[in-house]
Amino acid sequence: MKKILILNGPNLNMLGKREPEIYGTHTLKDIEILCHNKSRELNFEIDFKQSNHEGQIIDLIQMSMDKYDALIINAAAFTHTSIAIHDALKLLDFPIIEVHLSNPKKREEFRHFSYIESIAETVISGEGANGYLLALEKLQKLLQ
Repeated sequence: MKKILILNGPNLNMLGKREPEIYGTHTLKDIEILCHNKSRELNFEIDFKQSNHEGQIIDLIQMSMDKYDALIINAAAFTHTSIAIHDALKLLDFPIIEVHLSNPKKREEFRHFSYIESIAETVISGEGANGYLLALEKLQKLLQ
């Protein structure tokens, strides 16, 4: 059974309360449940994590090297600011999919650039909570 790490960045723990007109009404727990249900359907084992701390996200990425077969990451605001997360992701030799609930390229200009995009197999944005499920489906094809 393939193991997938789903890693979420800052403020995503506030989903459902934070700007629902942009991020939707699903909570992060709702998304985690959707991902667990989908992963069972696809015969994946997942770990679903969230941190507001850049260093902790980097630690989780580094620890994932020998433990997982793929990574889904929504680095949230760190997407646009963190060269350190970019560098940690470059250490991985398995598929990475970048996910965003909204479409950053249709928002403020500072959100248009991603430090993760050049490393990721693909970017799924603007699909709300369903973007995580699309990422799991994409990984099923990539990991065959």
